[in-house]
Amino acid sequence: MRDTAPWAIDTFLPYMRDVVRCEQSLRELNLMWRMIEASAKMNCPVEAKTILPTMAATRAGFNRLEQELVSSLVREKVGNVLDEIGTKAQYVIDIVVRNLYERTADVGFLATDRELCAFVAGMHDDADAVRLRLRAYRSKYTVYDEIILLDTQGNVLVQIDEATPLEGSTDPLLAETLASSTYVETFRATDLRPAKKQALVYSRRMLHPDTGSPVGVLCLCFHFEEEMAGIFRSHRDAEERSNMLLLDGENRVIASADERWIPPGAIVPVNRDASARLMVYGGREYLVRTFVAEGYQGYMGPPGWQGQVMIPVDVAFRGGSTDALSALDGHVADGLLSHARSFCPPLYDIMTAADTIRRVVWNGQVMTAGQRGELLKLKTILDQISETGNRSNELFSQSIRDLYETVLASSLRDSEFVTHLLVDLLDRNLYERSDDCRWWALTPELRSALAADEKDFETMEGVTAILDYINRLYTVYTRIFVYDADGRIIASTNPLENGVSVVGTRIDPATLAGVRALRNEQQYHVTPFAPTPLYGNRPTYVYHAAIRDPDSEATVVGGIGIVFDAEPEFNAMLRGALGEKENVSALFIDRGGRIISSTDPCRPVGGQLDIDPALLKLDNGSSASRIVLHDGHYAIMGCTASNGYREFKVADGYREDVIAVVYNLFGEVREQGSARPADAVIESGIGAEGGREYASFFIDGMLFAMPADAVLEALPASEISPVSMGGREERIGVLAQQRVGESSSFVWVFDLRHLMRGKASEIGSASQVVVVRHNGQDIGLLVDELHGVPEFHAAQIVPTPFAANADGLLVKQVIQANEGRLLIQALDVAQLFACLKDPSLPTVLNLTDMQRLTGYRDAAELLGEAA
Repeated sequence: MRDTAPWAIDTFLPYMRDVVRCEQSLRELNLMWRMIEASAKMNCPVEAKTILPTMAATRAGFNRLEQELVSSLVREKVGNVLDEIGTKAQYVIDIVVRNLYERTADVGFLATDRELCAFVAGMHDDADAVRLRLRAYRSKYTVYDEIILLDTQGNVLVQIDEATPLEGSTDPLLAETLASSTYVETFRATDLRPAKKQALVYSRRMLHPDTGSPVGVLCLCFHFEEEMAGIFRSHRDAEERSNMLLLDGENRVIASADERWIPPGAIVPVNRDASARLMVYGGREYLVRTFVAEGYQGYMGPPGWQGQVMIPVDVAFRGGSTDALSALDGHVADGLLSHARSFCPPLYDIMTAADTIRRVVWNGQVMTAGQRGELLKLKTILDQISETGNRSNELFSQSIRDLYETVLASSLRDSEFVTHLLVDLLDRNLYERSDDCRWWALTPELRSALAADEKDFETMEGVTAILDYINRLYTVYTRIFVYDADGRIIASTNPLENGVSVVGTRIDPATLAGVRALRNEQQYHVTPFAPTPLYGNRPTYVYHAAIRDPDSEATVVGGIGIVFDAEPEFNAMLRGALGEKENVSALFIDRGGRIISSTDPCRPVGGQLDIDPALLKLDNGSSASRIVLHDGHYAIMGCTASNGYREFKVADGYREDVIAVVYNLFGEVREQGSARPADAVIESGIGAEGGREYASFFIDGMLFAMPADAVLEALPASEISPVSMGGREERIGVLAQQRVGESSSFVWVFDLRHLMRGKASEIGSASQVVVVRHNGQDIGLLVDELHGVPEFHAAQIVPTPFAANADGLLVKQVIQANEGRLLIQALDVAQLFACLKDPSLPTVLNLTDMQRLTGYRDAAELLGEAA
């Protein structure tokens, strides 16, 4: 989302204080450049002829910035907010739909329970036993707050919520359910839940066990309010600047994270197309994102339901600050910033503009270096250019830092939110597995069959039919099996594994011991996530529950095992949370860093993830994010440790922590030069009349210089045209130049770093080509960044300790700047041209000498060595 309409810029700008400050500074600087240009034209038009085109280019650059940069900044910020609230809106509806999908399977299975059907059909009248059975179901599937059995006339036969006793119902859902061969989903006010304004009910008809005719209706009442409160509590932003909502098909609020702010029943504006426009609700303007359900396993959720997040525009662009940038290693920060063009175009625009201004000022100083006479009139103009250029640089540096911090903070928050969602999805899914195995272990037919002394073919055939029916309803399992008290599998769905039946094989002794140790029907056993022959020797979780003798609850006669289809289910969770995002991978790992699931083909299940050990010790429910180097790329990494769901992994005695990890790649790691000297700014007042001016620049973070009268100008390195003609490796291409009063021409460009260090340069946004002239010949030298054009006394320029025998070397002198605290290496221009003509001449100091030259603490130490 980066399509903010032009008219919308003025709408959003007043709410972005940092962008307003940037716009005001741009206007002030633009005015300053116009005044300088006008002053030069009026006071010294002839002398200023050489720099007027440069100044015009500067003014044009600021015009472009005023028109485009502020708009880009606004679009980026609005886009970041819409992306962030959009992610949350989508997750609201996705979590709800995934949860309710399980309810459709629950009602389908429970409505066929033979004991319940027999009671509703009037085959027995033990209501207390049926109520006890329904409560046993509720004690496992705690998402329900009421379960009701009704006959075909709407009379209530049994219910488990004694706080709201019912005699009967006239709700039309009963007739609809009796006429349907599948479940019926109802969300509205109903006399089945008279104490609630609206209720979510899953109903299904029940059939006579013998005749198959409809005899009644089962209603599972979902605890909707509690569930939505949990979702909002878990995923709403901590600062509560936005509100999360669930809407129906008429855009009416059916659940709100803050009901005092936006109450249920309110009709709100929606934004399904992610447009960058403000919407009004209750007299306040909002940014809004709305998502309809994408569906899960073919289930689309209740008709028309939508997830939505609304954030008031007056707080949308506040907060969210981090110290991510200051905490970064300098090399990593610079390397990541070099990819700004791909991950944040406005940031790249600011950097490009900053480099343009620096180059303009540098060129202006170079053009008048060493000039005397009438050109002295330009000194005041040049001083103004330098001062204004410094102010421009300060503005750009702050703008770059602010926007860089904003982009990183947004990405870091997003990575944490995605991983928080992933562990939530995982725990919610596995919660259902713990419910299923415990409830199915209570199936009367299974209990009777395993308690029988003789397990004949007909009995086992009936057991297998029950398991097959369950497995057809619950497709997240590849196999459901039962085993006797000795651990021998006696029945299984999908019995063949690699052509051999699992029936007759035994579960491992440790698992059998764990199942036999279960003290009651509420407990269950889960195998560690490891390869198992029951899943084709692939790793998964197998959930087990004890099957008990129907006449003696203390006697374990066997167990039931359900094999979770971990590979596609976990992978679907990971990919579903990532959506269409590019260059993003996600993993589930355990506390030891072992991979449980992965979207990264280079990191298969069972492998080990190389991750900071401290992150493996995150507290449950805690998240962390940071910038890391991952597979040769700069990456935003986020992770969250699981925290369980409802009683699952919280109060049921089972602990199996999982950590979700997400990597968002921002670009390949680029070799960065050494950090710049902290005092690379040349102190004023050290120059003097009769001194010599030097054009300075950076290579590998070190400061170099050459006489300014040998330099023509600097041009952007992005304009280099590569040429494949063989020859020296240092020659990297040609560059067109067009100077006032001269015809257009081309110069060869040489990589100065390659010449001096033997290593090729990485061309970045700050890279420049310095055009040098000697004896009528011009060449271009690729440098990392421009510095300045300071003036130095002759006494500040001293020979290196190796100057006496430095034939062929490019650095024979150093300049003492800032009272000797900063040493600048001076290039010998004549020697440079000679070396380019004769490749046999050395250009690089040997390693020991280079270390000695760059390792001096101050000029006094160097001069002592030279003496």
